[in-house]
Amino acid sequence: MATLLKGAQAAAALNEKTAARVAALAEKGIVPTLAVVRMGEREDDLSYERGVMNRCAKLGIAVKPYLLAADAPQAALMAVLEEINEDAGVHGCLIFRPLPAQIDDKAVRAALAPEKDVDGITDASLAGVFTGSGVGYAPCTAQACVDILDHYGIPLEGKRVTVVGRSLVVGKPAAMLLDRKNATVTMCNSRTKDLPQLCRQADILVVAMGKRGAIGGDCIAPGQVVVDVGIHTDEDGKLCGDVRFAEAEPVASAITPVPGGVGAMTTSVLAAHVVDASEKAAQ
Repeated sequence: MATLLKGAQAAAALNEKTAARVAALAEKGIVPTLAVVRMGEREDDLSYERGVMNRCAKLGIAVKPYLLAADAPQAALMAVLEEINEDAGVHGCLIFRPLPAQIDDKAVRAALAPEKDVDGITDASLAGVFTGSGVGYAPCTAQACVDILDHYGIPLEGKRVTVVGRSLVVGKPAAMLLDRKNATVTMCNSRTKDLPQLCRQADILVVAMGKRGAIGGDCIAPGQVVVDVGIHTDEDGKLCGDVRFAEAEPVASAITPVPGGVGAMTTSVLAAHVVDASEKAAQ
């Protein structure tokens, strides 16, 4: 039976450190502040927003909402971003995406100041992840994958890691973060030949395909550590991941559950990024 790498425990440890940093900033009269930019009222956006606001409130991070109608024009959103960039009292910005069809996503990503890009959506932030320059921040979900492994004391240096998925939200940045930990990283995707074999060769398997149940027991090697980033709803309305848990759990040595794994960590990573941004601004 595999050890469950529960996100709540890792998040609690990170939150404790973040709260101490917030207290230190408070002594200097600084309140870390997050701008939340949302267009429309998509239920998944609202759900994540509630989680973010709850986490920030518990940690003493202020949230400044910028809410626009779903049919608002590009100019309205760009004006909001300009205001956020120029507001020294706002340290980080979270933009809910995907944006409505009338919005040029590339222009939005280019408009946000990378030092306030706490969710790693700008090209400058991603370049920072790849170069290690320290500009901007890694996408929160990618960072959460690494933070969970660190929390549970799973060594990365010299380990073979296979990342299945190549999105700029998780797969590619996660691969770069793992590489910076001196892991030997192989990146795969849905079209990779002999995918099960490549997965089984890894000491650690990170799955971020965005496809429900895409990875089964034929991809899991005995003693392997499995990080499942996927989040889906099955035929019975229950949450599940990219990995078929019932097939992987008896074989792996450790695995993140869905729900309760990587997803439980993301808002804590976001909060930590906001505090880091406020510390840098204070300097």
